[in-house]
Amino acid sequence: MATLTAWKFRTPYGAENALIKLERLNEQMLINLHDAAVVSWEPGHKKPRTHELHDTTKSGVLSGGFWGLLFGLIFFVPLLGLAIGAASGALFGSMRDVGISDKFINEVREKITPGTSALFALTTGAVYDKVAAEFADTDAELISTNLSDEQEAKLREAFGMEA
Repeated sequence: MATLTAWKFRTPYGAENALIKLERLNEQMLINLHDAAVVSWEPGHKKPRTHELHDTTKSGVLSGGFWGLLFGLIFFVPLLGLAIGAASGALFGSMRDVGISDKFINEVREKITPGTSALFALTTGAVYDKVAAEFADTDAELISTNLSDEQEAKLREAFGMEA
């Protein structure tokens, strides 16, 4: 099963820089990067900019529709108010089916604000010590993952984060 993680960075460009590192680790076969997306929110802008990485030759790649739906729910649905109504409930339900909960959406919405960025990555087969060493200077904060509690604790430990 692939791991979906969401990482917050304290600058609008941190996630893009982290994606470059992640792609390099993928080339070195230290992690299998199946797909990723970056959200960058510059100060003074009303909404974030998104960038999706797609390599359709890899198995497990999420569609642009998935990322668009996820980011729409997180960043744009609240702006539309009650006009979406029941439709947003159905969308939230479909996201829960793939492990994206209301808690995840709300947590990302709270943490990714103007002046920050986030990296969403779908990966397998990480060599954690090598990946952690590469990301040691990024000041990344793990927002969410679909790992088990034990696996998440090990990931947080590897990245020097509190549980």
